[in-house]
Amino acid sequence: MKAAVLHALGERPRYEEVPDLVVSDGDVRIAVTACPLTNFDRAQAAGTHYSSGHVSLPAVCGDIAAGVLDDGGHVLFGSASGTMAEFAVTKAAWTSPIPPGIDDAVAAAVHNPGLSAGLALAWRANLQPGEAVLVMGGTGVTGQVAIQLAKQLGAGRVVASGRNPERLASLLQLGADAVIQLDRSDDEVRHELRDQAGESGYDVVLDYLWGHPTELLLDALGGGHDMALRFERTRLLQVGVMAGATIALPAEVLRSTGLEVMGSGSGTVPPADLIVSELQHLMTLLADGRLRVEVNRLPLADVEDVWDRDQAGRRTVLIP
Repeated sequence: MKAAVLHALGERPRYEEVPDLVVSDGDVRIAVTACPLTNFDRAQAAGTHYSSGHVSLPAVCGDIAAGVLDDGGHVLFGSASGTMAEFAVTKAAWTSPIPPGIDDAVAAAVHNPGLSAGLALAWRANLQPGEAVLVMGGTGVTGQVAIQLAKQLGAGRVVASGRNPERLASLLQLGADAVIQLDRSDDEVRHELRDQAGESGYDVVLDYLWGHPTELLLDALGGGHDMALRFERTRLLQVGVMAGATIALPAEVLRSTGLEVMGSGSGTVPPADLIVSELQHLMTLLADGRLRVEVNRLPLADVEDVWDRDQAGRRTVLIP
């Protein structure tokens, strides 16, 4: 069968022939119909993700996809042996039905960003109705999904930041109440972050950027500038590193603001039944038209050419 195979960290995978799969007891064989190309896939292959050291090479890329079971049922699934291939093998417990009427490519596209944003907001941050949310990096696929899910969870105000002015403007149609353009001077960005926070501040920050934009945010929150008594909590969830892997965190920020810094990722997930429930909820939102994600469908055979291409706010989905 054909698959996208990574031979060395830092290289792009190649579309090539691999041995047919061996199906063990308890496993199911799935004909892959759509496999999303995520930032996680690219970071792991580049050797920059914290899980990269555990990749045994050569390896079939991808860890989630949509596909068809032998009985004809369409499912979303995860696989430890790779999903960017014509066929994949996984445990039956790692599959979740795709409801009728939902395109496999769209379901596959929303799987990773939907779970990432949904679990971060509902499980990790425990977002409450009426709270204010700031999405740092709202123009990316996951940021766009996060804006929509925050509104679905009852957020009173959602602010999104990003660099591309055209993509930022489109976020207002997804439910953002205000947008902040980061491609400006540091002083302008600090002022806008502080101004959009208002008197009550941000209750939850989903940060897909980190690096310098987060340092500007920390400064904008007011830490270290005065001795005012503050009672607001700001739960900052570190999710991505699109703008940098490290920040400078002044000690006074933690003492003079209500900042609480947490991570949201593979080490902070809820019990499996809640993950399944969240995935089913995402499918319901898709079916009802309350959740949108834009998709670029491309042949799996083009994986090497499209691997590093800017997705421009749309999720690339590879079709075997």
